[in-house]
Amino acid sequence: MNEYAEFDWRVHQMQNERLCDVSRKRLTDGDRQRALDGLKEAVDSSLNLALRDKSRCQDDHFLRRFLYTSKFDVQQSFELLVRYHQYRREHPELWAPADGGVLRALADGLPGVLAQRDRRGRCVLLMFASNWTPHACPLVSVFRALLLTLERTLVETQNQANGYVMIVDWTEFTFKQSCSLQAKTLKMMIDCLQDCLPVRFKSIHFIGQPWYVETALAVVKPYLKAKTRERIVLHGNNLSTLHDSLPLDILPAELGGEGPSYNSELWLQQFCRFENIDTPPAQVSTKVAKDKDLPAAKVDKAYKQKDNGNFSFHGNEKSAKSELLRDKD
Repeated sequence: MNEYAEFDWRVHQMQNERLCDVSRKRLTDGDRQRALDGLKEAVDSSLNLALRDKSRCQDDHFLRRFLYTSKFDVQQSFELLVRYHQYRREHPELWAPADGGVLRALADGLPGVLAQRDRRGRCVLLMFASNWTPHACPLVSVFRALLLTLERTLVETQNQANGYVMIVDWTEFTFKQSCSLQAKTLKMMIDCLQDCLPVRFKSIHFIGQPWYVETALAVVKPYLKAKTRERIVLHGNNLSTLHDSLPLDILPAELGGEGPSYNSELWLQQFCRFENIDTPPAQVSTKVAKDKDLPAAKVDKAYKQKDNGNFSFHGNEKSAKSELLRDKD
């Protein structure tokens, strides 16, 4: 905590305790403004090298991201702000402008963003794991696509306040694909998403996860905070439990919802407009779809299956043994 020693937190200790008590009930505009003023004062008086460029910290809307995440506790918000900037200094490549790998990931629904929120006003993110092609789209590109998506959606105050729900669809995710989940990249992702981003993940739903994904999760769990572990829900092939948490009318057909099949190009186009990317998103998805072995082609095939009245979300499940034999070949 030496890095925070230059600011006397005792001045705000009583105010923070009051704000924490109030936040359990309801914060007033005055409470939020006092917390914002306290955070700005802490930034202005800080000598921490991570905050040597304080230009962005003059943006009230940007600072509120950290206040919402920390429930308007000024000290916790400041510490998160420092970790965020420190992480960006250590990994500047992650926040570089979107390249072909990022656009490829977004075209494959890694991640996707639902157009409608859930009943609690939370933004719903999707990850279609089986669409991932490691040799064409490295795991770090998927991570960058997720980071840039979060940065873009955090512009909306409602996402700062209400947080996110993530659904990871592991259906048809192969053992061969799982072998490309590099431990170093996974650790980097955990450190960032859990400790360095002003993001509130309210729940993370896994569906269709095979045994090797559950094994990987068991290995990763010791590195997760207790609150994060509690918010990961494993549904397997039982979509009814997912539907108990999220309304059917906002979910796409792939997840047993009442909506149409998920169209990843909608978020891709919106993302490109935000980032002022001239490359038409249609070119990205067209290139992907030309190769039948690539994810976009798999998604198109899945959409056609779901239009078939005989299609079942619970049918045609491959055994782990046959999966391993197929990947070995």
